[in-house]
Amino acid sequence: MIFSSSMWALFGEGILETLYMVLLSTFSAYIIGLPLGIVLVCTDRGGIRPNRPLNSVLGFLVNFLRSVPFIVLLIAIQPFTRFVVGTSLGSTATVVPLVVGSAPFVARMVESSLKEVDQGVIEAAQSMGATDWQIIWRVLLPEAKPSLVVGSAIAITTILGYSAMSGFVGGGGLGDIAIRYGYYRYEYDVMLVTVILLVIIVQIFQELGMGISRKIDRRSH
Repeated sequence: MIFSSSMWALFGEGILETLYMVLLSTFSAYIIGLPLGIVLVCTDRGGIRPNRPLNSVLGFLVNFLRSVPFIVLLIAIQPFTRFVVGTSLGSTATVVPLVVGSAPFVARMVESSLKEVDQGVIEAAQSMGATDWQIIWRVLLPEAKPSLVVGSAIAITTILGYSAMSGFVGGGGLGDIAIRYGYYRYEYDVMLVTVILLVIIVQIFQELGMGISRKIDRRSH
């Protein structure tokens, strides 16, 4: 398996574009998904501020967006993507559907992590007169930090998989290389290399996430 220098340069560009899409999308998805997950937990039955109508509406929206296959979402919101960034092609344009598709997933991940916090710790904070805001920032989020870090690693790898699908519509990155060269031109050695590179990137993010989680988990010390 021998590639020209231009092909290796293309792989390098694909890695950079993939990291750009994944990291920017993950950051943006957490800007939306983290507060949304907090609201879902707080307004749920037994939460610190139960609100069934709001919780039901938000839960429905999250479940609806999560149920739409990403490749379908990618195509369906192309007009919105063009409105936001002026084009539906390239790595920057791919960030828009990646955020729309992954923010609901992040919200559920955050919700799951926060629900792991011992209810007794929350009740103790309430008994000491802590406000809802203090409970969120000084109890829920710190106590759930290890689980949130693991969740972020899972979210990154999921978004990485989504980014590879964007290659079908010229989204850029390693997925685009795999589709243009490996699929359309039947260059299966190119496909194999892109798969190996994607697996390596996934493993790096997973190991980083698990390592950070173990380091900050007070229960493991």
